[in-house]
Amino acid sequence: MSHSLSPPRPAAGLAGIRLSQRAPLAWAIPGIVLCLLFHYVAVVAGAWYAFTDWNGLSAPSFIGLANFVEILGNRNALGALVNTLLLASVFVVGCNVVGLGLAIGLHRTLRSRFALRSLFFAPVVMSPLAVAYIWQFILDARGPLNAMLGNLGLRSLQKVWLGDPNIALWSVCLVMIWQFSGLCMAFYLAGLQSIPVELDEAASVDGATASRRFWRITFPLLAPAATVSISMTTILGLRAFDQVMALTRGGPGFASETLATAIFKETFVNGRFGYGAAFALILTVLILLVSAVQLAVLRAREKRL
Repeated sequence: MSHSLSPPRPAAGLAGIRLSQRAPLAWAIPGIVLCLLFHYVAVVAGAWYAFTDWNGLSAPSFIGLANFVEILGNRNALGALVNTLLLASVFVVGCNVVGLGLAIGLHRTLRSRFALRSLFFAPVVMSPLAVAYIWQFILDARGPLNAMLGNLGLRSLQKVWLGDPNIALWSVCLVMIWQFSGLCMAFYLAGLQSIPVELDEAASVDGATASRRFWRITFPLLAPAATVSISMTTILGLRAFDQVMALTRGGPGFASETLATAIFKETFVNGRFGYGAAFALILTVLILLVSAVQLAVLRAREKRL
């Protein structure tokens, strides 16, 4: 009795596998096209307008580097650049220090750590404008903060927090640190949870103190989390806009003006679209350069550890 066995058809099976592998790419194509059109094409177009005198209505005419020469000769424009770098630097350091402290404090031992993690992370998902308006009320000259300082007998510490040119920028920075420290906390918590508990326990058995265990074991192993956290906060700090506009509008005078607020004012208030595009191009190049250098340094540090 003979049995006829039909041979397998590998070709059809392989074709089905190839088709199933290509399907996700086909679904991604519309999103890629939209991203190219509305992001990268817009960036290229904006870069071209930076070399024109376009006012938003008439046809733009090419003027070369005139916009950039004007920016370099404008004290207020250079002040906006300095303010942007200062704000970003203090914000990155403050946010990461506070975030790391919160992550260490809420990592393992505290019973209410899950509730506190949610509480500290909550401001991150709030609208920056909503946060800014809340703090505008708190930092008002007759607001709760000055009232509390007065009740504690610390009248010498009462300030016009948003109206003093010497501290307006740092008041904005304080608000940003308050809002985004929870984001850094989340990054460092993820890094702490990836560190084997056995390493810390072994060092403890060998007699290493808590501070020595942190600097010798925990801190070096947090390098990948620090890279992500520092990179994210750097971008947030350099492009700060909502908080500055809501709290100080770049004032008093130009004391808290940043590149982002200068872009808005020159483009939509003064109607100098080409000049505003030049500010935007400077900010874009600044973010790219700072992020690239920072990422290279942090990655090299990770490899050395």
